[in-house]
Amino acid sequence: MRRFYPREYYTSAYVIDFGKYYAMGYRAVLFDLDNTLVEHDAPANDEARALLHSLLDMGFSIGFISNNKEERVKSFREDVVEGHPEYEDRVIYTYKAGKPLAKGYRSAMEKLGTGEMNTMFVGDQIFTDIWGANNAGVRSVLVKPIAKHEEIQIVLKRIPEKLILRMYLKKHKLRGE
Repeated sequence: MRRFYPREYYTSAYVIDFGKYYAMGYRAVLFDLDNTLVEHDAPANDEARALLHSLLDMGFSIGFISNNKEERVKSFREDVVEGHPEYEDRVIYTYKAGKPLAKGYRSAMEKLGTGEMNTMFVGDQIFTDIWGANNAGVRSVLVKPIAKHEEIQIVLKRIPEKLILRMYLKKHKLRGE
């Protein structure tokens, strides 16, 4: 079961103290998009842009790792870098990543010039995001999903996720409350 456990579990991506991780030597943050940074299929909003710009200004590089189509992931990236040419080389995306396979994470690290020891991943699903990050050997951070309404295939995955989270929370705490 430990392969499904995140290193940390937060209420939201927006409460994580990324400065702490930067001080620990992390230089790249890989994110899932849907229900992690914004609601499913939503464009980058002001809150997401503010978070991502603050990370870039801090010195992080950013990757978006999604099982979604290129159009979705590319347009989100473009929303983030628009008007900021200084971010162009430090924000990448990987679409149809095949999560939970490690290949999408490794591809992102290669593009960003980082490795397992200085890359972290933030996502909302255990069976794709967290399992994949653990498979790739990067620090895995789980966040609660933003929206309550989800597609049926995700709703069905949430049922066994609740069991895993119940076991996880017996020994670990939810951060950000």
